[in-house]
Amino acid sequence: TIHYKLDPITEYNNPDLFLGMFPTLFPLGIGGFEESSRNPSVSLEMHAKHLLNLGDRCFWYHYFYLFVALNLIQWWKAHLHTSLSIKSSRFSTIAPALLSVHPDVLSNLANNIRDEFNPALFTLEEKNALLLLKEVNTILSKVPGSRSSKVYAQHEIRSYFSYFGLPTLFFAFNPSATHSPIFQVIFGIHDIDLDSNHPALPITHSDCARNIAKDPVAAVDFFDFMRTCLFEDLFGWDFNAG
Repeated sequence: TIHYKLDPITEYNNPDLFLGMFPTLFPLGIGGFEESSRNPSVSLEMHAKHLLNLGDRCFWYHYFYLFVALNLIQWWKAHLHTSLSIKSSRFSTIAPALLSVHPDVLSNLANNIRDEFNPALFTLEEKNALLLLKEVNTILSKVPGSRSSKVYAQHEIRSYFSYFGLPTLFFAFNPSATHSPIFQVIFGIHDIDLDSNHPALPITHSDCARNIAKDPVAAVDFFDFMRTCLFEDLFGWDFNAG
């Protein structure tokens, strides 16, 4: 029997949320996110990362936990860091009009757009609100994975060029976990001699690819390890000194 309610469950201040969604990951019914009794308090993002560093890899291999946790982190950051911008020439006109729009109008407009209603059936207030929203740009530069965060990173790179000048040497770094014995060791295959100049893989190429698909967390750890080695051993960068 699948138990459900008509009203959605809130994701804020609800430490039982993940306990109920993933009973196999939390079989004892404890250890939920953002428990008020936990001292010191641990954020959702840090707790989710901690669960991916446990010796028990059940969180790594779960088909849905990674996506739900990331979606919730993005959702919360969107609530916290979302801001609006408009052209300065239109600010004096758009800002007062936008503030005068009633929240119920925006709610009805969102529901109509979601249900794909004919725009011709919108009320006059909803049509005016839709025109106003077309004048507004949503800024989500601090939300991971958003288009705005990628644009922010591009602008940050260009600012380095502007300050230090255009580099004369470009280095493309894209290590392949599929062919790497280091990844297979991180994955859990320990009978590989990494001291050898050409370590032999005890599994086939197809098995290597399947291991990456099975354990994306290990693939991320592999890339982070290779990035750290590149900067420390090849470039001589000291991460502790900054």
